[in-house]
Amino acid sequence: MSDPVTIHLVRHGQSTWNVEGRLQGQIAHPELTPLGRAQAGEAAAVVRKRCAGHGPAVRLLSSDLVRAAQTADVIAQRLAVPVELEPALREQGLGRLEGRLTRELTAEPTPEGVDVTEVRWGGGESIEDVHDRLGRLFTRVLPSAEDDLVLVTHGDTLRVAIAWLLGRSHREVDWDPAPNGSVTTLEVDPARLLHQQRLSRHQRRASGRTAGLDSPSTAH
Repeated sequence: MSDPVTIHLVRHGQSTWNVEGRLQGQIAHPELTPLGRAQAGEAAAVVRKRCAGHGPAVRLLSSDLVRAAQTADVIAQRLAVPVELEPALREQGLGRLEGRLTRELTAEPTPEGVDVTEVRWGGGESIEDVHDRLGRLFTRVLPSAEDDLVLVTHGDTLRVAIAWLLGRSHREVDWDPAPNGSVTTLEVDPARLLHQQRLSRHQRRASGRTAGLDSPSTAH
């Protein structure tokens, strides 16, 4: 039986585009604001306290988008560990919606026969795509994780990651707020979780359902 791993999920600090109210998606360049840097410092203090005494058994992975990488740099300095940039921790890709002001957006219907979590709005990624992307990451890193795994990521990706780590499907994501600079800590059993996820993938294949059916990107 494997030892449990403590996972600390950190949302990046406030960015310039958060202030402007723009959809960021996988746009790389928006940076942290002064408030965002302060939030990164607060998150670093929380993570350090929760990782106290583990030292080199702490591994820090971050999305490679600037707002997340800047947050991770602050945490890395506090923990005295290196940052590993990981594209799999990027925010949900939103295609042509990226850069749009949220106040300019209008609601659009979900295509018939497709769950809302399986729609690739703007021609980007669906929530199911993000769930699958994170599943590949966790399948790769959890078996070798030691005591603490710190993941610096983005709001929607963080929520989907929590669902995956709790053994939930992409249709069971909890959309409660995840403020900038927040830290969510979970303890997971890698062996149990990976076994459960393998069973889930087998069941999905058996049902004949795959991501992106009905070309939902046509919704935008």
